[in-house]
Amino acid sequence: MKLKQENLKSLSAQMGTPAYDRNQVKVGIVHVGVGGFHRSHEAYYTDKLLATGSLDWGICGIGLREADRKMRDTLKEQDYLYSLLVKHPDGKVENHVMGSLVDFMLSVDDPRAVIDRMANPETKIVSLTITEGGYNFHPVTGAFRFDNPDVQHDLANPDKPRLIFGYLTAALQKRRAAGLAPFTVQSCDNVPHNGDMTKRMLLAFARRQDAELAEWIEAEVRFPNAMVDRITPVTTPADIELLEAKFGVIDGWPVTCEPFCQWVIEDQFSDGRPAWENVGAQFVPDVTPYEKMKISLLNAGHSVLGLLGSIQGHETIDGAVRDPLFAAYLRNFMDLEATPVLDEVEGIDLDAYKDSLIERFSNPSIKDSLARICLESSAKLPKFLLPTLRENLASGGHIAYATLVIAAWCYYSDKGVNRHGVALDIVDDMKAELHQAAGGTSEDVLSFLRIESIFGELIEERSFTSLYEEMITDLYKNPDISVLMRKVQDQK
Repeated sequence: MKLKQENLKSLSAQMGTPAYDRNQVKVGIVHVGVGGFHRSHEAYYTDKLLATGSLDWGICGIGLREADRKMRDTLKEQDYLYSLLVKHPDGKVENHVMGSLVDFMLSVDDPRAVIDRMANPETKIVSLTITEGGYNFHPVTGAFRFDNPDVQHDLANPDKPRLIFGYLTAALQKRRAAGLAPFTVQSCDNVPHNGDMTKRMLLAFARRQDAELAEWIEAEVRFPNAMVDRITPVTTPADIELLEAKFGVIDGWPVTCEPFCQWVIEDQFSDGRPAWENVGAQFVPDVTPYEKMKISLLNAGHSVLGLLGSIQGHETIDGAVRDPLFAAYLRNFMDLEATPVLDEVEGIDLDAYKDSLIERFSNPSIKDSLARICLESSAKLPKFLLPTLRENLASGGHIAYATLVIAAWCYYSDKGVNRHGVALDIVDDMKAELHQAAGGTSEDVLSFLRIESIFGELIEERSFTSLYEEMITDLYKNPDISVLMRKVQDQK
């Protein structure tokens, strides 16, 4: 049976379906970047909230790229319904049909309609999952990149923008002109201080376009920081087949995820907010310690497993972490390098949290590919791993575990194969630059570290570069990364 609104009552009793009348749902949230994570996280919390009778918080999805058309068309065919497959470590699979997404618009078809949707008085929140690269900041200076051709286009064509900041500025300008309260801009991305980052980038763009509007945005618009967490691998054909075989449902683009879900949000909103705390989210005055914990342990831990595991020949996170060497290496990285730089996190037992990460990563039902973990590493590592390395350098702390990851990234970018010579699927906006810099290693052992936009002045830290030189030399002689991993652990 196809997943559609008219078929909901006929679906298997094993499935959860929306416990509310979707015809009564109003759009209170406009979300830019409808991917797997949004649908397993914010849309999941919102679906639970709608079931409590709070029907003013439906979601209208927005796609800013032509590449979003397939997602839009698939969901539109299903009345914007989709299946959320929650996979437990013991093999149990729960299936819930999510109904919180009630519309989906493509900006490439009608930019003005998207601006109008954001400017509509019913829209209280514009939320974002646009990935780290979507914020258009320089990874070292943090400055807005005005040299981006799309930014130049948006400044010259305010009614036909391409990037999120053009749309936000146009919509907020329209609300201000109409005497309306502004919407909240809510980032749901794994970017440190994601709300503050969004605010800085939007204000930089808005000041260049309309200084008076920028003053109003700075005074009136709220940008709550938030920590988001739920492992959500890419949907595979096997997931679609499982859904049909087990539940008898044909869904063109379901989402799979782990049972764990967390959302910690600063309680700062411009024009009201959903009561997400009633369905499991946590509102706090300051999200910083929670965010730093998650980024330094989970996100950095993913990169540790992703880069080292890819070279070794592992293909998935669970496969890597069920290798005793990788599990021990990851735990030592978390204990010796990440934990010492963390602040106290109220209500969190860090040892228990790290135990839970190992358990979550090893979930055999979540086949999260290392290729997905490693994609866009040039945007991820400067935020997830390098701050920990720099803090430990400043304090005289342990750096060997993180340093080996940087050496592995160089080899990964240069050779593009694992230790067995099998090609790796490398996806990165800076792929060519990374490859060129890494390719110079045989003549200049520090060549990779000379990418200033990523590493800044890290090359000046002699205690780091001497260790890096030793590791990169050994790795190029013998790409069996396990040898170096054992060497690092032996020196613990």
